[in-house]
Amino acid sequence: MELKTFNDLLTAATQQSEPQRLLFVFAKAELPADATELEKQRFECGEGGALAPVVCVDKRPEEIESFNALIEESAQTGHSWDILFVSAMNGRGGHAPNADEAVQPLKMMVETIKSGRIAQFLAVDREGQLVQLTRG
Repeated sequence: MELKTFNDLLTAATQQSEPQRLLFVFAKAELPADATELEKQRFECGEGGALAPVVCVDKRPEEIESFNALIEESAQTGHSWDILFVSAMNGRGGHAPNADEAVQPLKMMVETIKSGRIAQFLAVDREGQLVQLTRG
C-alpha cells in the first residue's frame, strides 16, 4: 500500500501483524534568532527556518477517528503547528505497547527532531498529506 495521506497511514497501522502505538510530534516552523537576511527572506516566502516541537502525544491507531479528528484535538492544546511527525512502535505477542512504554521513545523523537534529523519520520502537512522535507 502506497501511503499518501495520514488516513492511509492509519489504515496501514491497523493492518500490521502486531498492534501499533503511534508517536506524534507537532512542530512549528521558526526563524532562528541568528538568521541571515537571505534566510529571513526565504522564511517570509514560506521556505526554510527550523522546526521546533510544540506538542507530542502517543495513541493507538484505533483511538484516532481521522486526521480531522486529530486536528481538532490538537487545536485544544492552544499551540499552532505546521508539520506533524509520525513514528510507530510495534507491539509484541498481540499486545500494543502501552503509554508508559512510549514515554522514552517519544522523548527521543522530540530530541531527534530538535537536532534536525527528521528523515526517519513520516511528515504530514496540515491538510493530511504526507510530505517530504528537504534541508536547504
